[in-house]
Amino acid sequence: MKKVVKRVLLVLLVIVVLFGGYAAYVFGTYYRLPDKLTIEVKRNGENSYFDEDFAIVPGQAYFIMTYNIGFGAYSKDYSFFMDGGKSSWGKDKESVMAGVCGMGEIINDVNPDFVLLQEVDIDGTRSYHVDELELLNQFMKGYYYDFAQDYDSPFLFFPPWEPHGANKSGLVTYSRAEITDTMRRSLPISESFSKLVDLDRCYSISRIPTENGRYLCIYNVHTSAYGGSDEIRQAQLSMLYEDMVSDYQKGNYVICGGDFNHNLRKEGEENAPEWAYLFPREGLPEGFRMGIDSAKDEEDIAHNTCRSAETPYDEQTTYTVTLDGFIVSNNVDVNFYHHMDWGYELSDHDPVLMQFILE
Repeated sequence: MKKVVKRVLLVLLVIVVLFGGYAAYVFGTYYRLPDKLTIEVKRNGENSYFDEDFAIVPGQAYFIMTYNIGFGAYSKDYSFFMDGGKSSWGKDKESVMAGVCGMGEIINDVNPDFVLLQEVDIDGTRSYHVDELELLNQFMKGYYYDFAQDYDSPFLFFPPWEPHGANKSGLVTYSRAEITDTMRRSLPISESFSKLVDLDRCYSISRIPTENGRYLCIYNVHTSAYGGSDEIRQAQLSMLYEDMVSDYQKGNYVICGGDFNHNLRKEGEENAPEWAYLFPREGLPEGFRMGIDSAKDEEDIAHNTCRSAETPYDEQTTYTVTLDGFIVSNNVDVNFYHHMDWGYELSDHDPVLMQFILE
């Protein structure tokens, strides 16, 4: 009996040591990038059909797209464990590459002047270590671009049936015109255990000179979804607005786009899930408005931009909501606004396309 008790105690001791060691590893290796980092701007290839002297001219129309690519994993039959689904990784390496290439082809076919992407993995267990930025660059020849890292996790051993692993991901901004000034801003996040799954939340600012001596300031954002309290959500938006207002007051043009993890429509739904709260429009600073409100035709925004990943996608039963879109300053006219309907074929998000004119 004593031997059995000793063996049980020994096993428990080993479990405690292993768990403690792993916890020490996770919290010891966790870090956040410092705030106000300058991001490197690169040019994707020298040979391009783009004019080398492409300039942003007030009065001319330009297209901008935002697209959360869901690290290339979210085919229609995919469900994500953090939404209550099954999977933590993409189906396999081939399907991840096919998904990213499919979205690259969509962007290439639309041929927008500016593109904002979220959840672009550059090295991840969940995406089979595919460098998705390098893959996307095969479709984005001639664009200037910058990458703002918003996730670099230690190896996470949950869920136990398919550990999420170690993943590095971020936001990518592409521009036909040269980006001359950049900054990565670190958003406030929870300091509880949930910070391990809430990414290193940030937004990027890419400033592009215009022909009249001002700047087009493009903000690429992906705000908190999991474990975000009302206080954290408000703190993130307050910080974002402060920078946007500063740029606007200098006479610059401001476009903020991405995945806001809030319902961007004017009216919400009862019993909406936590990640689909109604966007607090009343908090928008003076001089700014929601891009979706400028849609010329209701049909252009009838399709929702995001689907629940709790289960595989079913057109009849899956919950959908509009989380993706743009906020613009009042000196930016919205000429066209469209929720593109790809039926969530390649991601749990579908892209939003906007045409704008600088006053």
